[in-house]
Amino acid sequence: MFGLQASGAAASWVVGRMGTDAHLYDDPDDASIPALLDSRFDADKVDALKRLLALIAQGVDVANLFPQVVKNVASQSLEVKKLVYLYLLHYADKRQNEALLSINIFQKDLSDINPLVRAWALRTMAGIRLHVVAPLVLVAVKKCSRDPSAYVRKCAAYALCKLYDLLPDQAMALEEIVDTLFNDSSPGVVGVAAVAFKSACPNCLALLSKHFQRLCETLPDIEEWTQIILIEILLRYVIARHGLVKDSLLSMEIQGITGSDPITSMATQPTDSIANGGSGGGSISNIMLFRHYIEEYSGFADKEGNSSRFSSVTTNSNDDVAILLKCTSPLLWSRNSGVILAAASVHWIMAPVGDLKRVVGPILSTLRSSPDAAYVMLGNILVFAKMMPSLFAPFYEDFFINASDPYQTKALKLEILTTIATEPSIPAIFEEFQDYIKDPDRKFVADTVAAIALCAQKLPSIATACLEGLLALVFYESSISNSVHIDGEDAVLVQAILSIKAIVKMDPVSHEKVIVRLVRSMDKIKEPAARSLIIWMFGEHNFMGDLIPKIVPAVLKYLAWSFTADVVETKLQILNAFAKVVVHCLEENTEEFKRIIAYVIELATYDLNYDVRDRARLLSRLLPCYTTHLGSSYQPQNGDICKELADHIFGGKLQPTSPSASNYRIYLPGSLSQVVLHAAPGYEPLPKPQSMELSHNKIMEPTRGIAKPSGSNNSDAESGYSTYESSSVYDSDGEGDGLSDGDTNGSLHHQDNQDAPLVHIYDASIQKGQICQNADENLADLISTDLTELMSKSALESWLDEAPAEPLAQSSSQASSARVAFTNLSFERKPKWHTLLDSSDSNGLSVLYAFSSEVSPRSRFLVCVDLYLENVSTQQLTDITIKSEEASNSMDSIGQTSEGSVSVPTIVPVEGIHSLAPQQTAKMVLEVHFHHHLLPLKLYVLCNGKTHPAKLHPDIAYFVRPLPMDLNAFLCKENQLRGMFEYARRCTFKDHLEKLEHSDKNLQVAQSVASKILSNANVQLVSMDMPVTFNVDDASGFCWRFSSEIPSTSKPCLLTILAEGHASGPLYLTAKVNSEDTVFALNLLNRIVAIME
Repeated sequence: MFGLQASGAAASWVVGRMGTDAHLYDDPDDASIPALLDSRFDADKVDALKRLLALIAQGVDVANLFPQVVKNVASQSLEVKKLVYLYLLHYADKRQNEALLSINIFQKDLSDINPLVRAWALRTMAGIRLHVVAPLVLVAVKKCSRDPSAYVRKCAAYALCKLYDLLPDQAMALEEIVDTLFNDSSPGVVGVAAVAFKSACPNCLALLSKHFQRLCETLPDIEEWTQIILIEILLRYVIARHGLVKDSLLSMEIQGITGSDPITSMATQPTDSIANGGSGGGSISNIMLFRHYIEEYSGFADKEGNSSRFSSVTTNSNDDVAILLKCTSPLLWSRNSGVILAAASVHWIMAPVGDLKRVVGPILSTLRSSPDAAYVMLGNILVFAKMMPSLFAPFYEDFFINASDPYQTKALKLEILTTIATEPSIPAIFEEFQDYIKDPDRKFVADTVAAIALCAQKLPSIATACLEGLLALVFYESSISNSVHIDGEDAVLVQAILSIKAIVKMDPVSHEKVIVRLVRSMDKIKEPAARSLIIWMFGEHNFMGDLIPKIVPAVLKYLAWSFTADVVETKLQILNAFAKVVVHCLEENTEEFKRIIAYVIELATYDLNYDVRDRARLLSRLLPCYTTHLGSSYQPQNGDICKELADHIFGGKLQPTSPSASNYRIYLPGSLSQVVLHAAPGYEPLPKPQSMELSHNKIMEPTRGIAKPSGSNNSDAESGYSTYESSSVYDSDGEGDGLSDGDTNGSLHHQDNQDAPLVHIYDASIQKGQICQNADENLADLISTDLTELMSKSALESWLDEAPAEPLAQSSSQASSARVAFTNLSFERKPKWHTLLDSSDSNGLSVLYAFSSEVSPRSRFLVCVDLYLENVSTQQLTDITIKSEEASNSMDSIGQTSEGSVSVPTIVPVEGIHSLAPQQTAKMVLEVHFHHHLLPLKLYVLCNGKTHPAKLHPDIAYFVRPLPMDLNAFLCKENQLRGMFEYARRCTFKDHLEKLEHSDKNLQVAQSVASKILSNANVQLVSMDMPVTFNVDDASGFCWRFSSEIPSTSKPCLLTILAEGHASGPLYLTAKVNSEDTVFALNLLNRIVAIME
């Protein structure tokens, strides 16, 4: 039976492949392809070309057949011509000279009677991205933009997208072609013309003035994906031409207009506040959110509510606004989720507030589509709901979570539910939450518990019921964690106590019984983070209400009894709680508390952890009368100052800092940046309202300045690197202007200038275009900073652990933006020598080799290897020669790259040494073309007529050549090579520990790492800097940047090294390589890590 099934499956497979070209992929080179290409029959040529394309699809290099393929471009067969065009598009950039020979054929095909041939010829010409061909392509595009065939005109529009970066000085000609395409009668051509407009001239909005009405009417008829682009273009035009609609939500928020609807006063709240159980103290106002929507916007209301001047408004009765809203309304019910979101974004920004209800139904319908589309739509719904919760409040059931939803979708739905919860809907929502708490995913359960706290904060009437449920959950989770350990169970327990803490903080006196019940259950709770939270709540509210002050002595005795058994985190909270009790205690309880506190302080003074010991010493200095045996009448020196400081720290006068809202969705709805939470490539905010002026009956757009205001730079909050690396290269052309000044003053490559300072201090967070201050002035300003600023409230709170460590909280402190740039970048290169031939195996001839950074005069693809030969014997050695197995083919492959037909490592024949006397040394230079091979190269050393085998191990770090560039160019190129073109690895570096006797540890660290890289890799040192810190041993933030180029492809390869740790110990380095050649970059990164370790 199984045999019959197998034979039946094989027969079905064979039948399914009949009549197709699938057999070509099984063995594409089983026939003589060159012979078939030279055949006089078109069928043979088609078969050969299909086999070539099959080989290309499998990654085989068939560029050696380029001449034979190109000559078939003049074939009359449409199938042959199309296959030749596909081959040419693939290899035109590698065989440019041969590709130029076929330009005449393409120009001839542009006049062919068949529109398919004309379109193929134009597409192929545009695909040959050579500056020499670009003017000819422009002429061809201009001709084809008026072609009778709509398909040819459509290809002309697509060709513009490939042409604009090759001809930057032909902007007017490109605009004329786009203007012609916008006037086309075919909806398909108009849609592609919108794509060309966005690529070639996105700022020429005045071009749309005479086409606007027709474009809006054509909008429902064009292709779906081009509808998204055209909607965006039309929206930008309306805002730049007429401004915002007076009754729209965006205009009302910016002007500070408030009404009866709570939407105008509803503040947004970041995701971090949900996870931390906070009350939204770190929320972003609607005005701040909309500031990121509009470019160079300044007409917003200030913090005091005073409405600034705002005249860039219009009404919804404006003809252009009305027709845009009317033509996008049918698209709200499109079958494409992207079109629905784009149309909804137009209504969200431009429609009156009363008409926004029409977008709710279409948006909610997309939640039933694919999980990916639902996630993107939920992210945008979250922004809409935070701005106008009443819009989605009646539809809360649509956001109930399904069992099949991924975690990211569940988290977004939870946040939306907490945002739109109201008094009538909260019972049903809490009923759902009860089921969510039983979910096997404990991380999701913890998020649900946090959502319960947010609902209680939003609706205080349900706070008591929420506390009862959370207390029951705490007792249940603590019993489970003590009996059976389940992954994630501790996170649920900690999050439940965090939620209780957030609710109790609203009204501590009314909920004092909750604190008492938690304190009584401490003996059963073993999780350190949970115990720390309870102790913090007890210490913070020890003087409130009637019940808590009565249990203070008993709780203090219990904490003193369990002090030695607790972990460090809990011990620190115990010490803080004792200090808070002392600050608020009454006179009659002083003697009772003194013995307990003195006992705990004494235990902490001799603790094994230095943090606990330091905290104990601090308290003993701040509270001397409670920690000594001299009595309460003892008045130490500066006692009043210590008492005041202790009261300020532990008396609740320090306001807790809110977590930063760096991950909030502040970008335009429907954009990629709104999903990935940072400025994605190509992202542009909306233009400034009414930035287009009417002059001589022609709409013109004023020239934009190079520098943008600091508010338009949105990528600082998402950066994981140094401050100046966080700026997005896509925001403006002058993004790095503030950096180039610092680099110029640093004189990176002027090593002969003896008067140049060793280091240069600058501020990396200065505004664009602002000139860096002098190094001495910056240093003086830095040192003169007031000590109270350095020890800010948030720093004191973090240091004393005022609020206990929360597992999901993010630190709100920001690193200093001041950096020190080392201007002396000249380092000694110490090449590493390897053994090529040992003297014991070659009758006394010793051969060492080391890779050299010298450039070969023969070819840029050759790597120079220095050979050091020594005769260690007592006899003379003669006829010393070095050859490889492929010596006969060496000269033929010198000028060919790794993409050519020859891919075997070869060497250039080198002149031998006639004789070598005893103890005499000699030096040779071996030039090798490795073709990116990493396997050992087999060589033969001939000496005294004998052949000795040897192996030369390639080093990929010398397969590159230095690429000089400044810091500004480096950062711009690095931002272009993100994502799939970026690899990073961590390693440990210890070489600097051998030279710590140097007076400047930081300088020694910088020189050690730079010398290590430059001695083992053929790269260019671009910059070397570090952040300003008062800890001379702190090496965290050191950054080295190296640039290089891959000779075979002329593509840049950038190397960045970032350090963490202390100069007196091992450094933890993060090496990052950015390159378009991903395979080469990954191998180079592994080599760099091996060098550093």
